[in-house]
Amino acid sequence: MGASFKVLFLVLNFMWFFSEIANGAGMTRHYKFNIKLQNVTRLCHTKSIVSVNGKFPGPPIIAREGDRVVVKVVNHVQNNVTVHWHGIRQLRNGWADGPAYVTQCPIQTGQSYVYNFTITGQRGTLFWHAHISWLRSTLYGPIIILPKKNVPYPFPKPHKEVPIIFGEWWNADPEAVIAQALQNGGGPNVSDAYTINGLPGPLYNCSAKDTFKLKVKPGKTYLLRMINAALNDELFFSIANHTLTVVDVDAIYVKPFKTDTILITPGQTTNLLLKAKPHFPNATFLMAARPYATGQGTFDNSTVAGILQYEQPPKSPFKNLPLFKPTLPSLNDTSFAANFTGKLRSLANARFPANVPQKVDKRFFFTVGLGTNPCPQNQTCQGPNNSTKFSAAVNNVSFVLPTTAMLQAHFFQQSKGVYTTDFPTTPIFPFNYTGTPPNNTMVSNGTKAVVLPFNTSVELVLQDTSILGIESHPLHLHGFNFFVVGQGFGNFDTNKDPPKFNLVDPVERNTVGVPSGGWVAIRFQADNPGVWFMHCHLEVHTSWGLRMAWIVMDGKLPNQKLPPPPSDLPKC
Repeated sequence: MGASFKVLFLVLNFMWFFSEIANGAGMTRHYKFNIKLQNVTRLCHTKSIVSVNGKFPGPPIIAREGDRVVVKVVNHVQNNVTVHWHGIRQLRNGWADGPAYVTQCPIQTGQSYVYNFTITGQRGTLFWHAHISWLRSTLYGPIIILPKKNVPYPFPKPHKEVPIIFGEWWNADPEAVIAQALQNGGGPNVSDAYTINGLPGPLYNCSAKDTFKLKVKPGKTYLLRMINAALNDELFFSIANHTLTVVDVDAIYVKPFKTDTILITPGQTTNLLLKAKPHFPNATFLMAARPYATGQGTFDNSTVAGILQYEQPPKSPFKNLPLFKPTLPSLNDTSFAANFTGKLRSLANARFPANVPQKVDKRFFFTVGLGTNPCPQNQTCQGPNNSTKFSAAVNNVSFVLPTTAMLQAHFFQQSKGVYTTDFPTTPIFPFNYTGTPPNNTMVSNGTKAVVLPFNTSVELVLQDTSILGIESHPLHLHGFNFFVVGQGFGNFDTNKDPPKFNLVDPVERNTVGVPSGGWVAIRFQADNPGVWFMHCHLEVHTSWGLRMAWIVMDGKLPNQKLPPPPSDLPKC
């Protein structure tokens, strides 16, 4: 069975499953995820990967808004495993959130854990992925949340819905790649290819047969559910000679706007309407993605492509059709990035209000960026120089994962020796953040968190720094959506910038790009008790310590408190 037929077969199966689900009004969806090794061949390299149920990418979770989802994860591999349901609010349900050593100890070999959560007030596209080390390079899949039964989309009903999930492929074992980098202090080896639905496509060696093909009918509208599950790269995406309409990001509807190209960071999702041309166009079209890269380190600067194919009229003589290729922005096109993200706005209507916190209880200012740690004695390192290792930090604190889960320590009031609550709310040593960097680039290391009383309204400014080079950082907050009320270049100005904040219809999301050499301001209501991870979704930066945790205390009422852990919560 050829790869394109396999993919088509999977898509058709998927659509069948989709319509089945849509017709059945079941309220609890049961899934079983067997974590097992599977041989997979890409770029003429066969290797054993960690998979869910032997599938790569993994199976979709399909549910309706308001449904309960129960996923039993059984670990049959030697690696410790956890699964994060990226973007799911997990209200009073941190036990099911998934980041290793933050909300749970990992599931060890031969063990299992049941993730049990309800999808509340969300509809659109999210995704699930492993949340330990770099296992998410192969452990990921879509979460498709349909509206409640008989509730329409706020845009024309599509003819078909197609998940398009970007990934990153290494011929080597990604676990060995990051282990080596952490040991020698250098940048990790870059990936060998990007993938669309697990397939690298025709622009890579030995991959023409491994190409995702989207077959469309003239005049029909398709909903493309875009997901960036790549590890370390923001991506530009475009389809040759076609206009796309953005209708949803991070499972929140937005005011629709048309664009030829989108930017999507790791951790983000974007729903697009693609209207096929009214008549058979006598051509095929490449859909392509390549990185938006702003840092000074090396990166995989290749291009992944799939093919948009029109259904041919019966008895048509067309054989060798011309293939059109899209024009993508240059690799460091920061002005495109700023213009694109600036167009995103919440619907902010009666049905889908934007409940932006209008008053702020607590303000925080966090720098995000790179730094260094000293090289261990008697070792030569490959960091910025041979006596340092690369590191990354928030407010110059490089976060060290504990060896036991923070949420348990918090719930049972046993935080001593696990974490401290003295995370700095502003930089300890202010400097010209986007100007000439300081000579001392060393970070401090620790497991520090910020404590918030229940229902605190928070404003957080995230400021990029020029230490070891300015760079865009996609920051992901667990347990909440937030509103992106402002962004700009240079250093945030506490006097001039806040009056320009959009408090009417800012975009609401769970992952935001901190602009390269700039800042972004977000607001959220801390109405979800628990321990919530916040980190850069570029996996290399997370591994280097660009991460921290928020601890939201219980409220006074019973429905404002974190319930006790489930009995099968894994032990460290």
